[in-house]
Amino acid sequence: MSKALSIKVFSDGAVLETMLHDLNSGLVTGFTTNPSLMKKAGITSYIGFAKDVLKEITDYPVSFEVFADDLEGMEQEARRIAALGDNVYVKIPVTNSKGESTAPLIDRLTAEGIKVNVTAIFTVEQVREVVDALKSGTLAVVSVFAGRIADTGVDPMPIMREALAICRQKEGVELLWASPRETFNIYQADSLGVDIITCTSDLIKKLELKDKDLTEYSLETVQMFLRDSSSLGFTILE
Repeated sequence: MSKALSIKVFSDGAVLETMLHDLNSGLVTGFTTNPSLMKKAGITSYIGFAKDVLKEITDYPVSFEVFADDLEGMEQEARRIAALGDNVYVKIPVTNSKGESTAPLIDRLTAEGIKVNVTAIFTVEQVREVVDALKSGTLAVVSVFAGRIADTGVDPMPIMREALAICRQKEGVELLWASPRETFNIYQADSLGVDIITCTSDLIKKLELKDKDLTEYSLETVQMFLRDSSSLGFTILE
């Protein structure tokens, strides 16, 4: 299935068991995490979790995000995270919570060869600022939240197309389609030539439906409805 796609599919989550299941699916070639996912998963030790992941996942990139809200704190955390493994990318938000740009930090880190994944990007202007700050030749990911852009009623495709053109201007930079809402977004991103899409396990699993006969799918759906209604014992006509 994955051979039909040019885009790389990354698994997004913070449950090691699920991450390893996705790894073994043959569809996934990278992993991303974030503080919200860690909170949901009940992670109690950030570094402990990261080390557990990196013991199991050694051949594919894994992104771990900084927690600090000031650039100095972010830098200290970034160096600590980067030291955990050669396949680690440090996730840096495009701004802190006060709206202050992290571009100076991105510049410093990538100048030293630290791989970054710049996250929470929503605008073309942000993409341009980030790519300008990245050092050519240092591997980096630019994560644009296409799904959340779509949530506002804006078509993300033109934004992603322009973002891709900007990313192509610097060596080592890859564009990532973040927060997809449905599996079709994988095919949309692939059609544009986006490098990476990060997905939940549920969306990844649906890649198995590629080219499924729709008449057959319709029948299976009706059969599912019948099984469910039968199990519930519903009665409409007394």
